[in-house]
Amino acid sequence: MQKAQRGQKQTPASATPQNTHQDAEFQLERYKHILGEIRSLNENVHKYLTLFQTLAVTIIGSGIGIFVIWKNFQIDANAARVAIQGALGLLILLALFTTTSIIASMFSWFDYRQEEVELLDKAVHPGFRKPPTFRNFWRWSETYVLLFINVAVLVVYFYVQYQVIPLVK
Repeated sequence: MQKAQRGQKQTPASATPQNTHQDAEFQLERYKHILGEIRSLNENVHKYLTLFQTLAVTIIGSGIGIFVIWKNFQIDANAARVAIQGALGLLILLALFTTTSIIASMFSWFDYRQEEVELLDKAVHPGFRKPPTFRNFWRWSETYVLLFINVAVLVVYFYVQYQVIPLVK
């Protein structure tokens, strides 16, 4: 390394204009990536809801089909009850999978938002964007999707257990 001439300060390699430009470019690309991930997580919730609706209708339809045809096809009442309760169990597993996936997406979203805030603190200025909090979860669409899924499954569960199963004798 050459010694600095008298009167001139030596700048570290990391502070050169080229490195500053590369840092800014990297931060911009990282910011784009973070925003893309957040957008993807938001879209995934709708995909999970669509998956749930599609499979739930299929499962409930199969349970209704078993209930309607069990006498005509001379299926034993115990077998019909087990089949209907099996369909109900599948519906509950589907709801658990969907709920878990949405909650995992919510935590991932939270992490990406924190990373976004940290990046903006460095790139723009501290406090440019407020960090996310869970205190306003009631304003998130994910909260209502989770509420819908779980209330719907509970209603179906109790209806089947107390209205349908007793009719299969």
